[in-house]
Amino acid sequence: MPDSKKFFENLSGAGKCIGVLTSGGDAQGMNAAVRAVVRMGIYVRAKVYFIHEGYQGMVDGGDNIKEATWESVSSMLQLGGTVIGSARCKEFRTHEGRLRAALNLVRLGITNLCVIGGDGSLTGANLFRTEWSGLLEELVQTGQIDEQAAVTHSALHIVGMVGSIDNDFCGTDMTIGTDSALHRIIEVVDAIMTTAQSHQRTFVLEVMGRHCGYLALVSALACGADWVLIPELPPEDGWEEQMCQKLSENRADKKRLNIIIIAEGAIDVHNKPITTDYVKDLVVRSLGFDTRVTILGHVQRGGTPSAFDRILASRMGVEAVLALLEASPDTPACVVSLRGNQAIRLPLMECVQMTQQVQKAMDEKNFEEAVKLRGRSFENNLNTYKLLSYRKPDSEVSKSSFNVAVLNVGAPAAGMNAAVRSAVRVGITEGHTMFAVQDGFEGFSKGQINEIKWGDVGGWTGQGGSLLGTKRTLPANHLNKIAEQMRIHNINALLVIGGFEAYLGLLELLAARSKHPELCVPMVMVPSTVSNNIPGSDLSIGADTALNAITNTCDRIKQSASGTKRRVFIIETMGGYCGYLATVGALAAGADAAYIYEEPFTIRDLQTNVEHLTEKMKTGIQRGLVLRNESCNENFTTDFIYQLYSEEGKGVFDCRKNVLGHMQQGGAPSPFDRNFGTKIAAKAIQWISKKLKEFYVEGRVFANTEDSACLLGMRRRALVFQPVTELKEESDFVHRIPKEQWWLKLRPLMKILAKYKTSYDVSDSGQMEHVFGLRTKEENEVAKEAEEE
Repeated sequence: MPDSKKFFENLSGAGKCIGVLTSGGDAQGMNAAVRAVVRMGIYVRAKVYFIHEGYQGMVDGGDNIKEATWESVSSMLQLGGTVIGSARCKEFRTHEGRLRAALNLVRLGITNLCVIGGDGSLTGANLFRTEWSGLLEELVQTGQIDEQAAVTHSALHIVGMVGSIDNDFCGTDMTIGTDSALHRIIEVVDAIMTTAQSHQRTFVLEVMGRHCGYLALVSALACGADWVLIPELPPEDGWEEQMCQKLSENRADKKRLNIIIIAEGAIDVHNKPITTDYVKDLVVRSLGFDTRVTILGHVQRGGTPSAFDRILASRMGVEAVLALLEASPDTPACVVSLRGNQAIRLPLMECVQMTQQVQKAMDEKNFEEAVKLRGRSFENNLNTYKLLSYRKPDSEVSKSSFNVAVLNVGAPAAGMNAAVRSAVRVGITEGHTMFAVQDGFEGFSKGQINEIKWGDVGGWTGQGGSLLGTKRTLPANHLNKIAEQMRIHNINALLVIGGFEAYLGLLELLAARSKHPELCVPMVMVPSTVSNNIPGSDLSIGADTALNAITNTCDRIKQSASGTKRRVFIIETMGGYCGYLATVGALAAGADAAYIYEEPFTIRDLQTNVEHLTEKMKTGIQRGLVLRNESCNENFTTDFIYQLYSEEGKGVFDCRKNVLGHMQQGGAPSPFDRNFGTKIAAKAIQWISKKLKEFYVEGRVFANTEDSACLLGMRRRALVFQPVTELKEESDFVHRIPKEQWWLKLRPLMKILAKYKTSYDVSDSGQMEHVFGLRTKEENEVAKEAEEE
């Protein structure tokens, strides 16, 4: 193995005791985090203890603190809430309460704590850590422990994971539970929209978020709400009139419904609360619209965790154990966090300090600063919402005279329509005339091109599939006709939303520029495919929705297997040669194995998996789940694996198979895909606007450089434009996958949580970073450059 990589075999937890607790408000995904901590802890030979009922259980001790086993966290992954309980604890806020908690931990040898909760819970943990040596001294003086125990347990290590549906903790892009809460909100909004449309009603929805408007803002973005009210951006005086005018204009545009979303902590500029009843009465009084109120309440905390939350919590749980193993007495308490798709560690108190600064800025009515302190993700969401929700009057839009065409290419993927809507509206705001191309490059060659207006894309965000129509046809055989249509409609730029065919198509158009000058225009591709197999992007629009479809199906199958006992299910997923869906789906569903093309396997590996499942059937967990990517091996087909498992498992377990098929491409897009599609398409159009100005020479657009045909992709922590020619070297064109794929690092994680011995690369771990707003100016510059690279 390469020397540059660091593996955790040398990190042993032997002799260490880890306590895991959930505290404060519950959030979906907490159980996945607890499961990951327990299994990773046991894997490295540490003892892991459940601390039931949060800090209350730590103070009370006794049966509240119990050793966890591998089997005790089985079937937790798909459950909402927290199985080990959570409670608010007044006693822990007192010195006497913390003294009792310290005694209970020392008696069991627990000096490593994994705390899953909000900023209050994590602040309490840090205070406990700073007082630890003093508490032990006191326990020695009162004779409750001896000197030796105080020396042995002299240092308390704390690692936090943020479990909060509000996403109100600074330093992390997403907290555990936020994505699941968005799923609940969007499910309700989608259901409400159908009834609202039937009766031409206005609905006022209140979502959670007493101090943070993230849920309100992102759900407004994801459903295309007419108006949103959040604590970080109170509306100016006279907002009532503006809102009513907008609702009225939307109805005049033949929109049959209005949606207004309010965060429970929404205020105006005078710090006066804005309630749902106030907004409802205002709409009824001013416009006479039939208006109803829906308060979502604790529905948002409930239900099963989304695939995103399960993966996030599992990754954080493993990272938390690694952080505890590497901690020294001088290591500050840290929070395991997420930036882009990377798990990082941040000093706990820096994050808390930053979170408190947001509240301070809001109390001082410095709302612009509050939005900045929330982080770039929050700021981007807000700016994108403003861009898409408010249509400037024609008199305020400076017409550009440029025509921009949008088309979908390849297989349909949930979220494509949200991307098209975003592109069209941002393009119109930028002054361009927007054209929609039906049925991909095939429709392009046939002249299926029409102008598309602002109102034409209303209500598109929540629709699955591709409303423009999409085909896998490549442009190579239609270049003359496509060039002719570009000339007829005077198309000055192209936005292609699609999968690997879109990428190949862009390369073909680029290669044809020398013969067809009409193709010398700025072109940008936005990756959209359930397979997530596009070079230059870690994520594609549609992959999250497909993952949730896989995860939900696996949950039902596991339930069936639990009922019948001693049953193993073989499940085939989509993805072509790309094993993303199989691997990440297996991690989210708690599968025992996942077969993929990128990790070749032999008959011996299959035999090992059968033996592993045979051993598993001897425990209390008498079921198995195996995922297989559709093209992982031409000989070891789903039928072959099913027959092998059936034969080898005779007398121990029986076998069933399921091919999930096109259900993975269907359904309403997940909140993540709606939001991702909306933001990435908006950024793509802004790039097009910039390039159009750059390449406009002597009355026409002429773009013939390599950087005028780009792919916009998510790389680690940032959205990056990359010339498609530069991505050729990164591409395996035969198997239609990138040569390097970040998610392969998750495979050992999946195996460890399924009780396989493996090597886990921790090269990216162990780096303690700093919160953006609390870095020095120089550190900020370096970090920004690194993220842009």
